[in-house]
Amino acid sequence: MRLHWHRRDLRPTDNAGLAAATPSDRVVPVFVFDRAVLDHAGPPRVVFMLDALDSLREWYRDRGSDLIVAEGDPTSVLPELAAEYGAEKVTWGKDYSGLARERDAAVRQALDDADVAREAVQNAVLHEPGEITTNDGDPYSVFTYFGRKWHDREKAAPYEPPSADELADVDGDTLPTLADLGFEEPEADVPAAGTDEARALLNDFLDENVYEYEERRDFPADECTSRLSAHLKFGTIGIREVYDRTQDAKEGTGGDRRESVREFQSQLAWREFYTQVLFAHPHVVSSNYKSYENPIEWENDEELLQAWKDGETGYPIVDAGMRQLREEAYMHNRVRMIVASFLTKDLLIDWRHGYEWFREKLVDHDTANDNGGWQWAASTGTDAQPYFRIFNPMTQGEDYDPSAEYIKEYVPELRDAAPEVIHDWNECSLTQRRNAAPEYPDPVVDHSERREQALAMFEQARGDD
Repeated sequence: MRLHWHRRDLRPTDNAGLAAATPSDRVVPVFVFDRAVLDHAGPPRVVFMLDALDSLREWYRDRGSDLIVAEGDPTSVLPELAAEYGAEKVTWGKDYSGLARERDAAVRQALDDADVAREAVQNAVLHEPGEITTNDGDPYSVFTYFGRKWHDREKAAPYEPPSADELADVDGDTLPTLADLGFEEPEADVPAAGTDEARALLNDFLDENVYEYEERRDFPADECTSRLSAHLKFGTIGIREVYDRTQDAKEGTGGDRRESVREFQSQLAWREFYTQVLFAHPHVVSSNYKSYENPIEWENDEELLQAWKDGETGYPIVDAGMRQLREEAYMHNRVRMIVASFLTKDLLIDWRHGYEWFREKLVDHDTANDNGGWQWAASTGTDAQPYFRIFNPMTQGEDYDPSAEYIKEYVPELRDAAPEVIHDWNECSLTQRRNAAPEYPDPVVDHSERREQALAMFEQARGDD
């Protein structure tokens, strides 16, 4: 008998930890609610996780087994469960953040002390940190070179799920509620979780949108993205399965359609690029990756930060994104870039405030991805946006939401305004604004002025004369 400790692999299929099960060495599926991890969670993610666990538990129950649920410190819970079920070994999927590595080191020691074997398997990425490096063996700091090697490397095939005979005949307790875990209901409508939901999204995406992904992915109103991010974060679908399916789509076509599929695969590579950055530099969670000669003198105005959180900045594409975040616990990726640039370069607020808000509100928050994205926008990260390239939020809105369809969906005050007025809101007179959308706020800052302030702020940090 052995235990499989589910973490970011809330699925039965394409799961390396379950794949080694045999009728003579049955597996007991386990999930531990670890307070040290929950302390960093936001309500949308906990809701999604509970739904994913419920789906996973039903899959096991349909096969005469169950998901054993416990709450506490894994260093004590896992040895106790191993003793209770007579398990000689514990498996789990590797995680790469600093917090996860510290926890796993402590669990390894606790299991060693209890004379229980253990094995960590690769379940969250296609290529682990340290697998794709420079010729000198160092982690890459530029995605382009990492991405080329990532595309060229052979990928492992998906794993089959265990059969009913390979699962232990066990009975688990009920799952805790959101309130039991100390969380309030989120204000957002959180999407459904589970492998069936993930596969349905993948099937829909591969039906047509993946072939137009390269051309349309930056237009939020087009809905041409996969919406798989939360499922990949929690592992309700395996990364090997996703890649394998996209490979089939790519090999079944050619020309621009083939290149479009490859562009989607590049987004999977970006996930792994930021994972290896976090693994090599765990301090980036709370510190700048890029060092400047002097500290960056962020202004951190509390009223401006709150206006940004509330979607009340008077910059339509920014406000649409921030309101989508509140309503759906999700934001389109192009808009994430826009709102992050606006917070750091227009409002002159430290990226860490934005990162914390995303961590609280996003259902798909991933430490490596979100941190990498925020530091990219703030010009403090690896392979980051140069400090002097500052998004114009009005131009971004006009370029990527020309008919203002996305903006109007999330900013109802602007639904009767013409697109040209919306995209020129910061230049409109007070009378024009009041006539077009009397309930929508005036811009909280002047972009042109703040751009100059941002440049001066970074030049001072760089030590430029």
